[in-house]
Parts: sequence; C-alpha cells; structure tokens
Amino acid sequence: MQPDAAPQNKQVHLADDILKGADAIADFLFHGTSDDQRSRNRRKVYYLVESSRLPIFRLGSMLCARKSKLLDFIATQENRVLESGQ
Repeated sequence: MQPDAAPQNKQVHLADDILKGADAIADFLFHGTSDDQRSRNRRKVYYLVESSRLPIFRLGSMLCARKSKLLDFIATQENRVLESGQ
C-alpha cells in the first residue's frame, strides 16, 4: 500500500445504503435535475414498483430501497438480456 493511500473500508453501513422516498430513489436511478423532470422520474419509480418488481420495501407508507439491491437488480436485468440474445 502506498503511504498516502487511504485504507479501503469494505464495511457498508445500512444508513448509507438506504434511499428513503420515491424522490431519493428517482435521483439515484435517473439523476434528473429540473423540477419537471424530477416529477416525471418520481412517477417512473411508482410505475416500476408496480410493474417490474423493483426491489423496494416500505417504512409505513414511504417507499424505500437499498442502493446495493437496486444495482444488483439492474445487473440481473442486464444479464437476462445478454443470455436471451445468445
């Protein structure tokens, strides 16, 4: 390890992995910037939850998701497309 390199901490805290609310999930997935785009992206999240088994859970009525589970879900979807194309 180089002397000025920071040690790699592989431990992920649960609070760092959770997205709370459809807005936070939409920002993570779509990265929209304008208010109009944010509103459309939030609607996309609700649609994906209902139609595609997007891995979410609820805390009361609030949609929540783990960043790691969303990334795994996306990777799985990519692999399904690649395998079906062969």
